[in-house]
Amino acid sequence: MPEAVFRHIIDFSLLLLQIIPQLYCDTCKRFLADRLVEGTCPTPDCNQPARGDQCDSCKKLLNPTELTEPKCKVCGTAPCIRDTSHLFLELPKLKEKLEEFKKSVDESWNNNTIQTTKAWPKEGQKSQCITRDLKWGVPVPQKKFTDKVFLDAPIGYISITSCYTPDWEKWWKNPENVELYQFMGKDNVQFHTVMFPSTLLGTGENWTLMKTISATNYLKYESGKFSKRNGIGVFGNDAKDTKIPSEVWRYYLLINRPEVSDRLFAWADLQAKLNSDLLYNLGKYVNRVLSFIAKPPGNPLG
Repeated sequence: MPEAVFRHIIDFSLLLLQIIPQLYCDTCKRFLADRLVEGTCPTPDCNQPARGDQCDSCKKLLNPTELTEPKCKVCGTAPCIRDTSHLFLELPKLKEKLEEFKKSVDESWNNNTIQTTKAWPKEGQKSQCITRDLKWGVPVPQKKFTDKVFLDAPIGYISITSCYTPDWEKWWKNPENVELYQFMGKDNVQFHTVMFPSTLLGTGENWTLMKTISATNYLKYESGKFSKRNGIGVFGNDAKDTKIPSEVWRYYLLINRPEVSDRLFAWADLQAKLNSDLLYNLGKYVNRVLSFIAKPPGNPLG
């Protein structure tokens, strides 16, 4: 992802340099990214297991240092806290523009998206960190921040498009003719309904902003959560290896889509739905239609 695109997207006048405490793992010898930290949500009425950037139970965005009893997900040890400097997007300055944007589009948001967005801190928007101390990522295009990288995934949509075609502005700077639809899980909603549009609105340029977003709850696996890292769940290659027709997978995942609440994927339920819905009900319907077609014409009255 080219640095030039990030320079074009981000208005550096809206960035604030702050020295912040960050979790550092002495065992792994590195600052820990949000995804490498787990602990307990600090919210008094929650106290559920939480990730480094968000609690999936109460949907509150978190700073890793706020977690109770944090641990490094790589080695399992408790990290220490070290000071480091980062760039923050000053969301308070963009509050009015963001509210205008939300009023213009929230009728096309599903209820799950609206509720998750409302879970943004009630005390008001805060500046959000958009850089990290990592070896990979897009380097900040300023000399004094050569050891920092941007780590803001939604902006990557634009920069990836620019890598694909020099005509990327035909999609991303053409709101009169392009409509942006997004689909995701509830854990990513606030980054797309608050952070991403705020970043684009802050430049004052004519960006293609999100029109419709559909967010789901979680599809859990048997008695736990899907985890590719821990090998828990069934993924694309696993589904292919089962030799179960793709149409069966599509049907089951659609009827089991977690629209309102978390849903459970279970092999026994997949088998039951296949036998009752597809084989029995659909088979019975097809059999009756074919029987009706094959039956010789008779007395229409009897």
